[in-house]
Amino acid sequence: MSLVPLLAQVEPTTPTTEPLTTSTEPQDGVAYKAVEGWTGSEEWANVASWAVDKPLRIILIWVVAWVVAKVVRRVIGRFSARLIGSANSGRLRQARDRAPSVLMSTQTPSVRAAARAETIGGVMRSISTGVIYAFAVVYSLEVLGLNLGPLIAGAGVVGVALGFGAQSLVRDFLAGTFILIEDQYGVGDVIDLGDAVGTVEAVNLRTTRLRDIDGTVWHVPNGEIQRVGNKSQQWARALIDIMIAHHSDVDRALAILKEAADEVAGRPDLATDVLEEAEVWGVEAISPLGVTLRLVVKTLPGSQWRVMRALRQELRSRLEEAGIEMPSASSVVEPGA
Repeated sequence: MSLVPLLAQVEPTTPTTEPLTTSTEPQDGVAYKAVEGWTGSEEWANVASWAVDKPLRIILIWVVAWVVAKVVRRVIGRFSARLIGSANSGRLRQARDRAPSVLMSTQTPSVRAAARAETIGGVMRSISTGVIYAFAVVYSLEVLGLNLGPLIAGAGVVGVALGFGAQSLVRDFLAGTFILIEDQYGVGDVIDLGDAVGTVEAVNLRTTRLRDIDGTVWHVPNGEIQRVGNKSQQWARALIDIMIAHHSDVDRALAILKEAADEVAGRPDLATDVLEEAEVWGVEAISPLGVTLRLVVKTLPGSQWRVMRALRQELRSRLEEAGIEMPSASSVVEPGA
């Protein structure tokens, strides 16, 4: 039997699934439904949707964005305040009392924590606000029925171009972020950045501002900082090198150094700056000019210079009273003399 007559009796079937279409009609809103019910005209309903529904949706989006941004900024502000206040919390205060004095200074950690928390909090508030309002813009354009594909692609191209053109700026921001996170230095620290040495006045994500000893203000891009020498973290050391003549009594001079250091450490105005008992390390160097003796005192960060000035003044008077001479340039014996 041939299959052709049988196949001819079978009616062809058509797919029942309708092709998917993307509707470009505006979504039915309150105004759309109301006008369509009153007038029965779809055209007037679309006009009402554009005049009422879409503006209301956009206003609602921006109101929600404003509320969310305000809440997020407040949460970040409270978080920053808690970071600042944690430096004075009861548990941390007990930990400070139990920790060695070498590891804790009086007010520097609180100031540093406050500066870091304020800077990081400001950055987080700016970033969160920008992201929230960027989403609000995207949703608003979507409500208007705009095709966001080309816009997003164009924004990506512009972003890549800006990234290539602003590499140094991105490097500065990344370096500033790590400086704050790692607590390399903070406001009030005395740091050495190579070409610039001074007291830090401000730290932000792009630059570091410090003032040197003669009052010059230096603005250093964070991305240009290759190394940092911080002279104000945890503890410092007052180091004094005293040179005496070759014929002087070295043992007597070392004893005078220790007595002078103990007297300076016991002064009321300097007692809180000295962390440990002074150490006389002995003879540091011998040169044709004389013998160099070294004295060191561990102090609070930033107090070493004041302690060194007091030590120099005290040592000069005590060595002079003891008859221990310091060499002069005329005491150097010239070769062949």
